[in-house]
Amino acid sequence: MSKKTKSIPVNPANGDFEPGIAIIGRISVKDFEASREFEESHRDNFHLFLLQEKGTTGIEIDFETYKIQPSSLLYIHPNQIHRSTGFEDVTFSGWAIDNENLNPEYLKLLEDITPVKPLLINEDTFAVISEAIALCVNLSKRNHEKLYHSILKDSCNALVGLVISQYLEQTKTTDTLSRFDIVTKAFKVLLEQNFTTIKKPVEYAKKLNISTAYLNECVKNVTGFSVTHHIQQRIILEAKRLLYHSDKSVKEISAELGYDDYPYFSRLFSKVTGISPLTFRNKNHV
Repeated sequence: MSKKTKSIPVNPANGDFEPGIAIIGRISVKDFEASREFEESHRDNFHLFLLQEKGTTGIEIDFETYKIQPSSLLYIHPNQIHRSTGFEDVTFSGWAIDNENLNPEYLKLLEDITPVKPLLINEDTFAVISEAIALCVNLSKRNHEKLYHSILKDSCNALVGLVISQYLEQTKTTDTLSRFDIVTKAFKVLLEQNFTTIKKPVEYAKKLNISTAYLNECVKNVTGFSVTHHIQQRIILEAKRLLYHSDKSVKEISAELGYDDYPYFSRLFSKVTGISPLTFRNKNHV
């Protein structure tokens, strides 16, 4: 495990990119051999998309390890902590965009589908996305255009839309969603926005203008788990991120996650994971 810091590192989009938008053309692994930046666990302050053409990329995202194969897409949300675990003869392209430049409809859809796994795509779709990236790269070089930023933003959003559509093909479309599905999706969005401040199912039900019993019925029908289970799992995921990737004390982490009573938080962590927060941290120190 890499050296930890007081807070989880956040990588900004920087370099010779238009602020908030980065288009990365076709690159091979050799371009990264001199850099350790991608091997350090971090969050990004942008939405990151990768299209893998050749080779195998190892990546760790929120305690899960993946091998990205050729003709694959990968999306990483700004909340997710990730690092590369190795490149094998890799060629890929990528792009990044922040919330300010992202189409609001696409932002909502990305929040709905997160987290996702690497996605294998067919040859035709791969070719279309590759051509779209090449076009975006060429447009990114035309910074003399009067509407340069708008052109770059729109082209990058087109790429994002193509990726979202591929992930949505693997899930139910909006027209086929049941009432239970719709309520569950709305709950998950609220949970992501409020998990540090709202801990009770009744408060989420109030925000959705439904009864707590009906919210539980919807969520359990769709996911197999109760509303309380989802609330606790989201809190514990963030706690694990902070325990593993920062040097904050359990008391500091408890406060950051909305618990003034940190012994209660420790008991909750132990109940959900089977081990105490300190045991989790010590077990993962290398």
